[in-house]
Amino acid sequence: MRRFTGDRLIVATHNKGKLEEIAALLAPFRIILSSNSDFGLPEPEETETTFAGNARIKAHAAAKATGLPALADDSGLEIAALDGAPGVYTADWAETDAGRDFDMAMRRAHAELTASGKAEPWSARFCCALVLAWPDGHDEVFEGHSFGRIVWPGRGAQGHGYDPIFEPEGHPVTFGEMDRWEKNQMSHRADAFRKLVAGCFA
Repeated sequence: MRRFTGDRLIVATHNKGKLEEIAALLAPFRIILSSNSDFGLPEPEETETTFAGNARIKAHAAAKATGLPALADDSGLEIAALDGAPGVYTADWAETDAGRDFDMAMRRAHAELTASGKAEPWSARFCCALVLAWPDGHDEVFEGHSFGRIVWPGRGAQGHGYDPIFEPEGHPVTFGEMDRWEKNQMSHRADAFRKLVAGCFA
């Protein structure tokens, strides 16, 4: 496994919240972080059918364009009763002509669960694939998960995306009701980051 030995890293995202979350997780390593926005990079088309495949596309595109190591993630929600949907289409379920509407996406998830006839509890997991890519084409891949169940109606206004309808195992509150930093310690991204740090930074 290749170790990260530099002091600069590009995070292949235009999402300010995601950049802040990653910056907090990497703070102990004193790395100078940039993002796609800093370089004016476009979002590459995500054509793979797995989280790791789409994260690879984003990481390698940023590394090739900037000449810097790049870190990308792809994440989403898998609901067992829906055969793993929405999966890699998690964000697509929220797309509208006016931008992303996750209230609509959560209503769709509940409607499809109801139509499936599957009884509660509706088990689900958030998944995250992190890819650290170097300009020479090498990469390392780390995957993390957060297990729980879908609840309806949604609860809480914290977090983002499907957080209000996801109740993690062992907790009486949803991600949408949790303090952001508490959630970040136990999220699918945090799980993947622990593996990334152990593999490439520690």
